[in-house]
Amino acid sequence: PPYNIEKLGENDYRISLAVAGFAEDELSIEARENQLVVTARKAETETKPTYLHRGIATRAFEKSFQLADHVSVTGARLSRSERPQD
Repeated sequence: PPYNIEKLGENDYRISLAVAGFAEDELSIEARENQLVVTARKAETETKPTYLHRGIATRAFEKSFQLADHVSVTGARLSRSERPQD
């Protein structure tokens, strides 16, 4: 998925991923030995929606970020971005 890495301060960074189509319980975020790993798996549903247009892919993915030795993960959260006003 598309992502941003922002430098917020001298020693503060933020990684943002666009995970459209996934619910919070379908995402996993883990810190593993100098890596931050984000995994997404779409839950199976009994009913399949009928799409007129399908522009949001919901393929499973795993994205990892190599972290420097001095970097530690202090938190993770899912937030919904708001659409800009027209």
